[in-house]
Amino acid sequence: MTVKSKLIIGTRSSKLALWQANHIKEQLQKLFCDLEITLKEIKTKGDRMLGISLSKIEGKGFFTKEIEDALLNSEIDLAVHSLKDLPTKLPDGLKIGAVLKKEKPHDILISKNKIKFKDLSENSKIGTSSLRRTAQLKAVRNDLEYLDLRGNLDTRIRKLEEGQYDAIVLAYAGVKRLGFEDKITEHFNPEDILPAVGQGALAVEVRDDNNEIEKIISGLNHNETFLASVTERTFLEILQGGCQVPIGAYSEIKENQITLYGMIASLDGKKIVKNKNTGKLKISECKLIGENLAKTLLQIGGKEILKEINVNKAFLHMIM
Repeated sequence: MTVKSKLIIGTRSSKLALWQANHIKEQLQKLFCDLEITLKEIKTKGDRMLGISLSKIEGKGFFTKEIEDALLNSEIDLAVHSLKDLPTKLPDGLKIGAVLKKEKPHDILISKNKIKFKDLSENSKIGTSSLRRTAQLKAVRNDLEYLDLRGNLDTRIRKLEEGQYDAIVLAYAGVKRLGFEDKITEHFNPEDILPAVGQGALAVEVRDDNNEIEKIISGLNHNETFLASVTERTFLEILQGGCQVPIGAYSEIKENQITLYGMIASLDGKKIVKNKNTGKLKISECKLIGENLAKTLLQIGGKEILKEINVNKAFLHMIM
């Protein structure tokens, strides 16, 4: 068991983040009924800058840095994140200690009057916070108006209901966790609209020298999801992508084999390169699957797309 009697979990303060942290708390208390667990809410850069598009915020770790600082300073014992928010390179001294079994990773559409994506009227206003989603949706329908959408999940749904948008696109996992499934109009096939790396999974981040905490949380780790996260995050790390680049990935596991689907898109959705790679479900091979797929996409046009995006970003930075 453990000699530790108290544990502090660091989390963002949104309803979804608190749901996630409380879920971890409940799972830990099932394993260690005498463990006293409290939550510490921490505001991040991404939370403070809700009026700015994620694609325009410089750097990475918009939703994690302040929580990671608290972890490094021993103000908290572990941090709970949506895995998709965690940069592929963590600060020195920190590591992912556990990845929980993930929810379905796909995106969904919520629209007025339950109108499906293909049936939306021309020039309908679509809200999304993601360049990845926008690029892929534009490739299907470029006759719609894609607008930035920030705020917590209930805020985004309220903005739709107020008429600011005709439809919004969100991750299924958050919608399910907060009980809004009845509002879903349509589920996108994850092989058609590829989700973000790690979408649907929760990660527990710990200090890499704290063996006691690592042992406590080890029972939370879901091995298949952990290996899928290694595959997807290796893919993303090679491409050096973040919120400013339309990159998507989706892992499928069958009969001890993992297939990784990957995508790089131009900002306007006019150029999209996709491919997949399959291998055995073991950590050394998972890393190779992610690395090789990233290199394949770069070779078949991804390199030119990323170069064009970086040139545009550099130009915009100069004139702003």
